[in-house]
Amino acid sequence: MSFEDLLASGKKVITAEVTPPHGTDVGHFLETAKLLKNHVHAFNITDNQRALMRMSGLACASLMVQEGMDPIYQLTCRDRNVLALQSDLLGASALGIKNVLALTGDPVSAGDTPDAKGVFQFEAVGLLNLIKKLNEGVSIIDKPLNKPLGLFAGAVVNPGGRAVDPQIRRLEKKLNAGAKFFQTQAVFSRQQMEDFMNKVRPLGAKIIAGVLLVRTLKTAHFLQEKVPGIFVPDELFQKLEKASDPSQAGIEFAANLVKDYLSLCDGVHLMAIRSEEKIIDVLQWAAVKKA
Repeated sequence: MSFEDLLASGKKVITAEVTPPHGTDVGHFLETAKLLKNHVHAFNITDNQRALMRMSGLACASLMVQEGMDPIYQLTCRDRNVLALQSDLLGASALGIKNVLALTGDPVSAGDTPDAKGVFQFEAVGLLNLIKKLNEGVSIIDKPLNKPLGLFAGAVVNPGGRAVDPQIRRLEKKLNAGAKFFQTQAVFSRQQMEDFMNKVRPLGAKIIAGVLLVRTLKTAHFLQEKVPGIFVPDELFQKLEKASDPSQAGIEFAANLVKDYLSLCDGVHLMAIRSEEKIIDVLQWAAVKKA
């Protein structure tokens, strides 16, 4: 059953984030995906995340399709004008990629290539509207395509932000623009997620809760200080600081969030910085299996 069909059926979905390689060797990338394949339903392929150059997410998503996997192709507006966005979306559909996550994109200043120029002709809502037009069989200038795309479009929301109401208003705009599902940024609090879900459930949005595995105190500080939109609670800092095995403490903390969020949301989205194989440990500790 496809990712889209699973969501429509009401079953809980499990997605995982994998990062394209910094180079042309896709061996480790594919090995990691194959390792996770029996544990998750779909894979997010990041798109120069944090403005750090990686292999094309379109190429990596295509490789996954060839391996019988269901990728969620992340597409950012930072690096592309409207011509490039349309070209990549047409290419994705032709290559058998069914799912796309529309993102504005991290600012160029967040990365390591300060001379790069951000495009941002669109942002996420504009990109969703563009996907809607392509799905209807016309380009941005209403010129008919030889075939509609039929992409399953999603977007991001951040329940962990300090101001939640603006996030909900933004979610409504994305829903109206055609978003069929939402993956959240990392949230480290059941109460925060529960409060958010109580507010958005009446809107009918499919919410997949983001769980980020944090295995070291250094990583927790980095996320808190350097990654926009992420708030790491004192509870996690204290657990990592006091633990004799911080890695295991991080796995247990993430596993508890997985269990909590599956009772509240339509699924969970698992992220593990440079240690994607540990996602299996999180799911096993949470006693959660791919349905």
